[in-house]
Amino acid sequence: MLRSFPAFSAAALVCLLAATPACAHAFLDHATPAVGSTVSGSPGELRLSFTENVVAPFSNVHVTAEGGGPVPAAKPRLGAPNELIIRLGHPLKPGTYVVSWHVVSVDTHPTQGTYKFTITR
Repeated sequence: MLRSFPAFSAAALVCLLAATPACAHAFLDHATPAVGSTVSGSPGELRLSFTENVVAPFSNVHVTAEGGGPVPAAKPRLGAPNELIIRLGHPLKPGTYVVSWHVVSVDTHPTQGTYKFTITR
């Protein structure tokens, strides 16, 4: 019995290390305009897609001009269960913009982050 303990322990350790925890947080998967992108002309809306479904009433997105003030935008609405759509209040001028997001996934875990995109022309 004692001789099999090291082999059993090693097998248990491999199983524990190989097991992946359930992904319980909604992280930004991709966005339009894309993270770090440069686009020609102002977008009319932003689309943020997450790795998990999100709850729109408990989520928010703010857009600010880098070194400037906030950009008027509508409250986020769901485009798909894991996608927020944010209509911008007016066309954006050329420059760099910071998108700050805070979402709550359907399993109630909050996450947040920021990214930038640049408008030319």
